[in-house]
Amino acid sequence: MANTHRRRTVELPEHPEFLWANASPKKSYDVIIIGGGGHGLATAYYLAKNHGITNVAVLEKGWLAGGNMARNTTIIRSNYLWDESANIYDHSLKLWETLQEDVGYEMFFSQRGVMTLAHSVSDVRSKQRNFYANHVNAVDSQWLTPEEVVEIAPIVNISQDIRYPVMGATYQPRGGIAKHDWVAWGYAKAASNMGVDIIQGCEVTGFNIQNGKVMGVETNLGPIAANKVGMVAAGHTSVLAEKAGFDVPLQSRPLQALVSELLEQVLDTVIMSGAVHVYVSQAHKGELVMGAGTDSYNSYAQRGGFHVIEHQLAAAVELFPIFERAHLLRTWGGIVDIAPDASPIIGLTPVENLFINAGWGTGGFKATPGSGWVMAATIANGEPDALAQPYALDRFVSGHLIDEHGAAGVAH
Repeated sequence: MANTHRRRTVELPEHPEFLWANASPKKSYDVIIIGGGGHGLATAYYLAKNHGITNVAVLEKGWLAGGNMARNTTIIRSNYLWDESANIYDHSLKLWETLQEDVGYEMFFSQRGVMTLAHSVSDVRSKQRNFYANHVNAVDSQWLTPEEVVEIAPIVNISQDIRYPVMGATYQPRGGIAKHDWVAWGYAKAASNMGVDIIQGCEVTGFNIQNGKVMGVETNLGPIAANKVGMVAAGHTSVLAEKAGFDVPLQSRPLQALVSELLEQVLDTVIMSGAVHVYVSQAHKGELVMGAGTDSYNSYAQRGGFHVIEHQLAAAVELFPIFERAHLLRTWGGIVDIAPDASPIIGLTPVENLFINAGWGTGGFKATPGSGWVMAATIANGEPDALAQPYALDRFVSGHLIDEHGAAGVAH
């Protein structure tokens, strides 16, 4: 069961060369994408690549990928419980596997595997349910004994005399990590090369809606006309929807994470634990990347309560005694949109030609390619892509929810 992945040594330049230019807005576009993060840039790229729509503007009120795309923990996996989730996340993972070659940009995508630990009888039953569901959906998954866990990750404490003994784990070998900011830059460069305008410092302040149909947006740089508009702004979609005259059932909460100082390579996979609520991987340079759950209150502050960090560090030291002498380097917080069933909202809105892609919660980074793919298809065709159909806004009226709250184990 030993993990055969071997990480290559890499030297990351301080400032990658940007081969695309920051554009100034034109008066009119075929499509406007609101949000210059990973999902927005991926949407623009697939509009150009898959549908030949290049008269596209990506509007970002701050700087490119300066929101949640710069504030995540880079985990990629597709071993979700429900069919709808497994379908869209595994489609995304398949895109990840060729993404660097497709866009012509290094992203340090590393399929080192993702392991989710179980610590009690009920935890084992829950994880095994997930394991069997993955097999039904042809998603790669393995069930590991404690001894097999430590073969892959020798630093895990599998003693049965600790508060949270390891009783088994699910393992997805195809899962892994990528360097999040380089993913955004790769999509931006490739989209720009095909004619997409990327406009930073451009905040959408309102919508031009006539007879129930969107005709463009109002911005701090002036009005911009468009035939279609996509809202792809993580953490702020509910604010945009309100400006367009309708409500969406989203809550925005801080999601915290942290990194350690640079260390020798000791962890060659990604490990998560729902019971103690911590996840950890080791980045290419050597820092430990850790996180937990969202804060329990709504906020737009890109920070969170210290108790979340305190609890996740205590959990990490319990599972990985070797970490007790590691030093914290920095912490950060992103703002995630969470829907009542912890699944995204993708598709049409009550305003004609205004589309929504939001509510990914803590699963946004891993969904980046798949989210952009289905959003581009939805905008181009004017109707939801097949993978996006279950995630329509009207599911909160019909009651056909995709409840990944408890099913995701730890929802990262």
